[in-house]
Amino acid sequence: MKTQVYGLDGTALREIELADEVFGRDVSEGSIYHAIRNEAANRRVGTASTKDRGEVHGSGKKPWKQKGTGRARAGSKRSPVWVGGGTVFGPKPRDYGYHLPRKVKRLALVSILSLKAKEDRMRVVTDFTVESGKTKDLVTALANHAAGERTVIILKDDDAMIRRAGRNVPWLSFLSFNRLQAHDLFYARKLLLLETAALKLNEFYGAKGAAGAEGAAGAEGAAGAEGAAGGGE
Repeated sequence: MKTQVYGLDGTALREIELADEVFGRDVSEGSIYHAIRNEAANRRVGTASTKDRGEVHGSGKKPWKQKGTGRARAGSKRSPVWVGGGTVFGPKPRDYGYHLPRKVKRLALVSILSLKAKEDRMRVVTDFTVESGKTKDLVTALANHAAGERTVIILKDDDAMIRRAGRNVPWLSFLSFNRLQAHDLFYARKLLLLETAALKLNEFYGAKGAAGAEGAAGAEGAAGAEGAAGGGE
């Protein structure tokens, strides 16, 4: 598919070719859901903690004798049925993160890129940077492309100055073309791709990039199997 490349003044400069397998494929809603859920789970701190009946403060002495008082029998003031007693099956610190298959992650990212292209929420802009590193200069440069709505800019590399200029803008975030986040992409109202980043996305998530990723995964799996076999011997 072809798309226009826009200058910072908002005028169309030229056309570039975007890979259909990256920006024009069918949207997989299931993979998008799993990718966002995985990112949210991996970000969880998992520090919630409660005390059970063996950890709360209080004596283990029987409050009153078993029979003859007319009261319900009780064995400890730390019982979960008592106020101030322990918590039953409460949360304990743990790791909520889990591994998502590489193919599912890639499918989710290209599905989101294709979805943004179909919804006309994606625009390719000519490469630029903010040499001064000032927020004012960046906001001025983006005035014709994004203003006040949740925007993600996909960079061709780790441009420290443009990231510095945009860190005080609450509606703006940056992603590198090879480290995309499904959550940020999906919930962005506007997606701006630098021209070089768009071309790199063609290679990274296109047919050649997918083949390279599968080859790397296969090599890793074979190395792991060989290591396990060697350990067994």
